[in-house]
Amino acid sequence: MLTSFFWSGDAIRSRRVSDIVLSGTLDLPAPPASMLADWQRETTKRLALEPGDVEPMHLARTQFRWPDYKRCVQAMSDWTGALGLPAVLDDSDMALMACRGARYHHDGEQYGGAAFCNLFLSEDKGLDLHFPAIGQRIALTRGTAVIFDTVQPHGVIQRDSDRFCAADFPPDHDFTQIFLTWELPIEDADTGNALNVVFDSDRSNALQLEEAQVWLNGSRTAVCPESGCWVRV
Repeated sequence: MLTSFFWSGDAIRSRRVSDIVLSGTLDLPAPPASMLADWQRETTKRLALEPGDVEPMHLARTQFRWPDYKRCVQAMSDWTGALGLPAVLDDSDMALMACRGARYHHDGEQYGGAAFCNLFLSEDKGLDLHFPAIGQRIALTRGTAVIFDTVQPHGVIQRDSDRFCAADFPPDHDFTQIFLTWELPIEDADTGNALNVVFDSDRSNALQLEEAQVWLNGSRTAVCPESGCWVRV
């Protein structure tokens, strides 16, 4: 039993962790060469991305330099609406992110009260978004859209691999993926229903905790960054 203890207002609340991943491939315009060059400069010089890093980009700069950016957001809004999540993006925080692969991790201690909604803008570079605990992997290409529980372990790895290895991302190859991400409140009725989240699954322990945590079978747990397996804290 996997339980997320997350902040709900000024109190800790408990919930089951969803094993549902919603995904699709949207028809997005290709970023122009000038935008690709701008992203490359930012990821290599300002961010200096190392294998496994996931870092925020300058969203406002992309919005200003890429007129078709709005078409990407509209496509995502249309997709989430078709899933029964009308206007869910309107009130959600959005960011532009970059990763060069991603070590396995969960985001439950910081974002346990949210689901991630990601839209990938880069071309297919032979990488998959992998959810090892549920055995699901999604090829990352331009237009890949996903919604998933932030606590579900995930990583970005080579398509022919089953674990994260920094050596799979040599410096002379471009493995950078650029994506938009939204934080969807997990307590929103539509979001919770779409992911079939069960709330207040462990009220007694939630009342005793003073920080967000993730428990597996009654013990605090973490994720091995290479294998994605749960390990006891």
